[in-house]
Amino acid sequence: MSASRPWTTAWTAAGLLAVAALMLLYPAPSLTAALRGLSIWWDILFPALVPFFVIAELLLGFGIVHFFGTLLDPMMRPLFRVPGIGGFVMAMGLASGYPVGAKLTAQLWEQRLLGRDEGERLVAFTTTSDPIFLIGAVSVGFFHDVGLAVVLAAAHYGTSVIIGLLMRFHGHRPPAPQPTARHEASLLRRAMQAMHRARLQDSRTFGEMLRDAIQSSLKLIMVVGGLVVFFCVVLEVLTLSHIMNGFYTAVNSLLHIAGVPSALSQAVVNGMFEVTLGAKSAAGAGAELALVSKVAIAAFILSWSGLSVHAQVVSLLNRTDLRYAPFGLARLAHGIMAAAAVYALWEPLSPARAALAQSAPALARTLDADGGGLYPSAFPALLSLSALLFVSMLILIVLLYAVYAGLRPFARILSRLRS
Repeated sequence: MSASRPWTTAWTAAGLLAVAALMLLYPAPSLTAALRGLSIWWDILFPALVPFFVIAELLLGFGIVHFFGTLLDPMMRPLFRVPGIGGFVMAMGLASGYPVGAKLTAQLWEQRLLGRDEGERLVAFTTTSDPIFLIGAVSVGFFHDVGLAVVLAAAHYGTSVIIGLLMRFHGHRPPAPQPTARHEASLLRRAMQAMHRARLQDSRTFGEMLRDAIQSSLKLIMVVGGLVVFFCVVLEVLTLSHIMNGFYTAVNSLLHIAGVPSALSQAVVNGMFEVTLGAKSAAGAGAELALVSKVAIAAFILSWSGLSVHAQVVSLLNRTDLRYAPFGLARLAHGIMAAAAVYALWEPLSPARAALAQSAPALARTLDADGGGLYPSAFPALLSLSALLFVSMLILIVLLYAVYAGLRPFARILSRLRS
């Protein structure tokens, strides 16, 4: 292993030198690409992610995450083989998008609330797009059809849950837990006690927590912005130097095998690097292409999430022992499954698409149709929608647990009758 490190360093250094040389060869396009990446960061990522970064830090400090962790543990472990605290990470990841799930997973690992296998399972299915980007930027800003949000959301978020169910088979299986004398009636009380203990262990005042939350959130969002700008420039100079032609040829072959128009190969390659550029390329691939194929490619790009997001996740997991390989394989599987789900759901969800397009014309008019950026009047509505999804996810998880807890006595009775 140590013998390969110098070669890895040499290849990485050679690649960076090549990119630097291409930037010097194409200075004007590099600047334009950097400005485009900066616009993506400022118009979409910064306002969409920073509030949730701050809220997540405060919820951790007040012990609310520990409350939900104890409350949801009986449900999350059988379904996803993660502690109940993963339910909160799941809700935050779905509501606020990548890389919030990875950020929370890394923090829980640092607090020794997750093991390596549990953390790898959790980050694999909680790294998803946020509703603001999926609805505002992709559905309306790029495709000019708010009704497509129904298909994209069902395919993207639905298959992320399937990925979570599949990832439960990842890692070593721990020994069966020993039965305890604790009853379901005491679960809420234990959850309150866990929240109180976590708050006492933190011991910071609200002002100190708010200051630390803002500082860490701004530091993280700067890293996210830098990675987006970097990958925008890299993709631009590789395209201008015709290095990407080999990638286009390979992707063309794969799309041909899958029965997808090869004209979407550029969108796929762009999306492999950066989500926003790939989704925009898919939407503008050509009027002659079938809309379902373009939406399927957009779903693949959203679920794969791009090397830019992968780099963000790696930077967050760098201080943990969580490995990248399970995450990367899960992203690829998620992308393929989401694209297939679009084809499967296209006709069944046609009435819902039409209903949403008719009921939300005002939302579509308040969005910037050219670049996917959000006007100031539109962002509060979409942020409210994202927050509503977050609260809805928590309520849904609690309701699922209530059903689970209510059915357990009947299951015990049936098992006794069978015995």
